[in-house]
Amino acid sequence: MSAVHEGTPVTAAPGRGAGVKVLKGVRGLAERVWLVAVFLVLWEVITRAVNETYFPPPTTIVKTLHELWFSGPASHLFLTEDAVDDFSTSLAHLFIGWAAAGAVGVVIGAAIGRSRTMNDLFDPVLQFLRAVPPPTLVPFFIMVFQLGATMQIVTIAFGVVWPVLLNTADGVRTADPLQLETARVFGIGPMRRLLTIVLPAAAPKIFAGLRVALSFALILMVISELFGSTAGIGSELIGAQRTFELPRMWAGIVMLGILGFLFNAVFMLLERRLLAWHAGAQRLAS
Repeated sequence: MSAVHEGTPVTAAPGRGAGVKVLKGVRGLAERVWLVAVFLVLWEVITRAVNETYFPPPTTIVKTLHELWFSGPASHLFLTEDAVDDFSTSLAHLFIGWAAAGAVGVVIGAAIGRSRTMNDLFDPVLQFLRAVPPPTLVPFFIMVFQLGATMQIVTIAFGVVWPVLLNTADGVRTADPLQLETARVFGIGPMRRLLTIVLPAAAPKIFAGLRVALSFALILMVISELFGSTAGIGSELIGAQRTFELPRMWAGIVMLGILGFLFNAVFMLLERRLLAWHAGAQRLAS
């Protein structure tokens, strides 16, 4: 037998380290989903015992969800024709409205955040418009833009621009004055200072505003599709309600919950990746 020399580090087998990571991942997942699993089991048991028409059991909802949207051929990723029509319509309106609101919110927010004059001039108007509930403007948008995609996109954009705008305005004010003054002394122009100093400093708040806006966009997407739309998840919901197909209606509600969860999870992952440099800079500064 070969002797192990004193001071020689003992390393764990590569497979053991991977196994520990997997076990930690499984444990973390179990800690997060156990309450959901208990809730679903209770929902199933209680609804079957009570036999209430308005609250179908989860198994019935999942079956309807599968038949409605996920029973298509494998060549179409198991999506049905209804799923292609509904998802493509709803998600296109959602992301176009959200992206437009994000662009407008960042531009206006950066402008009023860096200029006290513009802030004093436009703040009362912006605060008034922000206080107006977007659903109340749907009849106005219908009169101006008529029923259709434009009305739905404008409804979404108007409702979700405010978290981005206000967070951007607040974020750009946190830019380090010393860095800005140093850049000014070295002859760096206003636009370059904005792109290289101000917006990176405001990036965490801008991303927070975009994440909140994405959640609002999902809500407003449904609301905008309740008025005269013939395609989309919101149209599916109102159609199920009118025909009293409650499992189909609940399937739409569950689908919206799944989409909201996925959007938030993906956005948080992208946010962590894109802002990793910011967390590293904060650790170095501290």
